[in-house]
Amino acid sequence: MGITKSKIDPCSLSLSLGKSHSVATSQRHHESNSKKSDISLRDVAEHSCTTEMPTGELAGAAGVDGMSEEEAEEEVFFKFVILHAEDDTDEALRVQDLLQNDFGIKPGIIFAEMPCGRQHLQNLDDAVNGSAWTILLLTENFLRDTWCRFQFYTSLMNSVNRQHKYNSVIPMRPLNNPLTRERTPFALRTINALEEGSRGFRTQVGRIFQESLYKTQQTIWKETRKMAQREFIA
Repeated sequence: MGITKSKIDPCSLSLSLGKSHSVATSQRHHESNSKKSDISLRDVAEHSCTTEMPTGELAGAAGVDGMSEEEAEEEVFFKFVILHAEDDTDEALRVQDLLQNDFGIKPGIIFAEMPCGRQHLQNLDDAVNGSAWTILLLTENFLRDTWCRFQFYTSLMNSVNRQHKYNSVIPMRPLNNPLTRERTPFALRTINALEEGSRGFRTQVGRIFQESLYKTQQTIWKETRKMAQREFIA
């Protein structure tokens, strides 16, 4: 997944089945141009879920905070991506700003910022494989969105099948409209969730988002992409 300085106009976001809504992102101006990820999640998806994919286009254009123009011209391996329900875009943006500005975990992206004109599975593939950690935003809206359930099952399968992705899926209960533990899907209850409202939240963040783990995943990502490019040329 690559990010460049080319400007992309926002387009409509559709994350739930059978409907299409427009998501306003005028408060943030994001810039991106996504390239195809080396490892596809589509094969995992075919074996883990038979849910019909929603139609429509994704909103926004990705931005990379805290990076120079020269760095932004090159491909970016994100530290985190936030997968969220359609109605939680504003909350996802708030959490993104919190992690980047208060904790210095940069760069990060939310799913609504993925480029327009791409298939949902391709964007999910790029988002998960192009970042070190996948954050699942657990709100009450999460359970209402079939696409969210598909996202978290696929992300979990990816983390199990790829050794360097182990423990890379992070459920998070934000301050606003959090999903209760009792209503959380069983597969996610087995993972320690980030609790924004807890006193130990800052400690949790420090333990999870370790620079050494990010560097390891980034190195594997770069090497895999180089191998794929060489095979393509050959």
